[in-house]
Amino acid sequence: MSFEEIFIDPLRYEFMVRALATTVTAAVVCAVLSCWLVLIGWSLMGDAVSHAVLPGVVLAYIVGLPFAVGAIVFGFLAVGLIGVVRATSRIKEDAAIGIVFTTLFAFGLVLVSVTPSQTDLNHIVFGNLLGVSRSELVQIVVLAALTLTALVLKRRDFTLYAFDPVHAHAIGLNTRWLGIALLGLLALTSVVALQAVGVVLVVAMLIIPGATAYLLTDRFQRMLVIAPAVSVTAAVTGLYLSYHLDTASGAMVVVVQGLTFTAVYLFAPRQGVIGRRIAAVRRRRATASAV
Repeated sequence: MSFEEIFIDPLRYEFMVRALATTVTAAVVCAVLSCWLVLIGWSLMGDAVSHAVLPGVVLAYIVGLPFAVGAIVFGFLAVGLIGVVRATSRIKEDAAIGIVFTTLFAFGLVLVSVTPSQTDLNHIVFGNLLGVSRSELVQIVVLAALTLTALVLKRRDFTLYAFDPVHAHAIGLNTRWLGIALLGLLALTSVVALQAVGVVLVVAMLIIPGATAYLLTDRFQRMLVIAPAVSVTAAVTGLYLSYHLDTASGAMVVVVQGLTFTAVYLFAPRQGVIGRRIAAVRRRRATASAV
């Protein structure tokens, strides 16, 4: 196949152009937020919030409200319920997260199954990247812009909160509200990503890019550049592969991200499993030759 057949021909279709814009937008905003989620250790919380927004999205659809409204409400509801269960029982946080998010997610699936709709609400669960409309694309871009703006403006406070919340509190930052703000941005980001890959795979886009960048650098500022770069590359590659191989687009995007993480996990110069061994062998050889 020629270069034009591989890269140019898919863009002759409007649905592919919208899909490309959607996947790039979702990849960027998810990757930037994932840097903080990985550092704070909120991978499970990201999973919980991204799944718990499903009933909120469906209820928002039923009453004619924007998806973001329902997502934020149920995102905070999930966090509140997790806190209540943890504080008022012997249940630990990881178990509380599992109980709350699976229950809310199942409730969302029930709502999807009984809600009459001219569109297939199962696309919320599994994604419908190639079916994104112009109005949905506008909503995605607006929500992504708002989220990225908030992350950029408060990046120093969020970073200090991620590394040392005690110090952040000591210098006068309201760590409680910083945590709440991050959870709100997580809910908004989930709405952006679910349009592309669906609720089931949102957590992958929220965790894998940050985890990949974390293995490639020790500096957080570099993570904020590496994570979106890796995520966008994987997203575009996955979309093109799905077009040429006739596979599910959202799932293929996540598969490529997973494969990228696997390659970095194995071969990263400092943190890669094989990369560390190769570096150790080179050091031993250098030491032996010096002697």
